[in-house]
Amino acid sequence: MRRERVVVLALDGVYPFELGIPSRILGAADGRYEILTCSVDGRPVRTNADFGVTVEHGPEALATAGTVVIAPVAPSHLADEVSGDVLAALALIRPGTRIVSICTGAFVLAAAGLLDGRRATTHWQVADQFRRMFPRVDLDPDVLFVDDHPFLTSAGAASGVDICLHLVRKDHGSRLANSVARRCVVPPFRDGGQAQYIEQPVPEQGAASTAGTRAWALERLDEPLTLADLSGHARMSQRTFARRFHDEVGLSPGRWLIQQRVVRARHLLESSDLTVDQIAGRVGFATGASLRQHLNAAIGVSPQAYRRTFQTAR
Repeated sequence: MRRERVVVLALDGVYPFELGIPSRILGAADGRYEILTCSVDGRPVRTNADFGVTVEHGPEALATAGTVVIAPVAPSHLADEVSGDVLAALALIRPGTRIVSICTGAFVLAAAGLLDGRRATTHWQVADQFRRMFPRVDLDPDVLFVDDHPFLTSAGAASGVDICLHLVRKDHGSRLANSVARRCVVPPFRDGGQAQYIEQPVPEQGAASTAGTRAWALERLDEPLTLADLSGHARMSQRTFARRFHDEVGLSPGRWLIQQRVVRARHLLESSDLTVDQIAGRVGFATGASLRQHLNAAIGVSPQAYRRTFQTAR
């Protein structure tokens, strides 16, 4: 069994919750990962809460990592340049090492020049500040995470869970990732392209939710669902349903259906030996060609290439 060493770098001002995400999520992956936490000098680190954390390792641990995770820091610690000790620590990372940032950890990578010319994301609240500081980075503040190998960047707080589950899926397939999610009682998969910020995530008091209709639709992805079908199930007018759906989900009903069909298709490509045409039929795409088009638009690969990647991991 391949066991990868993951080293998490904690900087002054770190958010304690996000600092613990890699250990909690990757640590639940049946021993596939060894997680170490380090600081730039091996000394305790001040958090943005009313306590500090003591780490067991200094920066030399970074030189042994297969994956490095940069934990986020409070906005008051953000800067367009990194200190000499942080630069020295980052310089210890071996070429080709996978480097992941959670939330404002992207500022550290960008300030070190590691994200120039690359696509990245960070928390939506500091997106404008990020753009001003690092105009050479192609920032997408509307997604949960970006995988621009070997650099992966994620948005705030819970998206750190999403990106760690993404690592497990990428390394070992969806079966183990789903098992980890169940153990940690978190959603097994939120696509990286899902919106970060939804204006009205909870319906107004007295307003009907579209949640029941979404659950109903997920059981019928193989059917040619229309806006009329969805709004009829929800007992709303099409206009009201579409507006309320977007308020709750951050996507139009049509785009959400395509996203869910792609998610289901990815799972079947990973876990079954069904043909592309058979999978297309089971998830509601008219043809295998349609599935190929939507999968390529979502993640930039063909079904065959995707399957080869995850069958190898499996």
